[in-house]
Amino acid sequence: MTTRNGALEPVFCTIVPPHVLDQLSRAEDPDVAAPARRSLEHDAYQRTRRRLTTVIGATAAALPEGAAADQPHRTIYDTHHSQDLPGDKVREEGSDPGSDASVNRAYAGLGATFELYLKVYGRHSIDGGGMPLDATVHFGEGYDNAFWNGEQMVFGDGDGKVFLDFTIPVDVIGHELTHGVTQHTANLEYFGQSGALNESLSDVFGSLIKQYALGQTAAEADWLIGAGLLAPEVHGSALRSMKAPGTAYDDPNLGKDPQPATMEHYVRTGRDNGGVHINSGIPNHAFYLAAKALGGHAWEKAGQVWYDALTGGELKSDAQFADFATLTAKAARHRFGADELEAVQKAWEQVGVHTR
Repeated sequence: MTTRNGALEPVFCTIVPPHVLDQLSRAEDPDVAAPARRSLEHDAYQRTRRRLTTVIGATAAALPEGAAADQPHRTIYDTHHSQDLPGDKVREEGSDPGSDASVNRAYAGLGATFELYLKVYGRHSIDGGGMPLDATVHFGEGYDNAFWNGEQMVFGDGDGKVFLDFTIPVDVIGHELTHGVTQHTANLEYFGQSGALNESLSDVFGSLIKQYALGQTAAEADWLIGAGLLAPEVHGSALRSMKAPGTAYDDPNLGKDPQPATMEHYVRTGRDNGGVHINSGIPNHAFYLAAKALGGHAWEKAGQVWYDALTGGELKSDAQFADFATLTAKAARHRFGADELEAVQKAWEQVGVHTR
């Protein structure tokens, strides 16, 4: 979907959903509540800034003169706990690691994302044209989130009590950058089922980036999004589980993971843009089931099918789950054959979504 001036629809995408931060903001412990409230305020400001940038018209990042589109072009910035983006440049492509672990992890995560898209799917960076990858670390004071603002990645350090440094899980980095891929392809609307598909695609490829980096098969992967992000005292393993939606956490401060695994428990809500982070559990689970059934490395067959459906040009910006499921079935038949088609159709049927 585009705006009236022809720009891409403004989307501000965070890894921690607003309903989770809202829950934390009501905690009795001020060390939990205060950072969550500040993070909600930061996100509201950045959302407004994203809308204004789209209306005014942002300048797209261009490849440096003479640079190759099949090589990453990463730049890492540091805001030193301010909110002034992008911050001071602290590392650029080809430079050696420094003493700041957050900078090094961000640099490596951008590289891992670029590598999967290039080597597995032949895609040259986020936009397909070699777009430079920029990221900022140490954003804000105890900022409990990471986000893609349509132009770059931004990472908070976490509050240390609920969330740790957001550069720790590589799938968080891959998740946010994949919002950029979706932005430059199907440009899925960020509301209801199309928004949940937007979120799910970021989880799918975020997980695949982690699996690819670790050399894991579908059977070996943990299928968790954000493992290692929660502080040790939190009762939970990650932000989301693709294998078992609804089981990622059950904590006095965070509450219980609300994700459904099937359409039977689809959540109808006006919050979270119509439940985009909640109902994404349904297509997430469908992908897990397809990948498990197809076996081997999930990026080879299941991932290829999902990538084809996303980038094939037929996915409409307001697509519903059934629309996307139908395109994955079509892609499975065209790319592979009858066995793969059956596995994909069965996966969607198991979560209550029927192909057309």
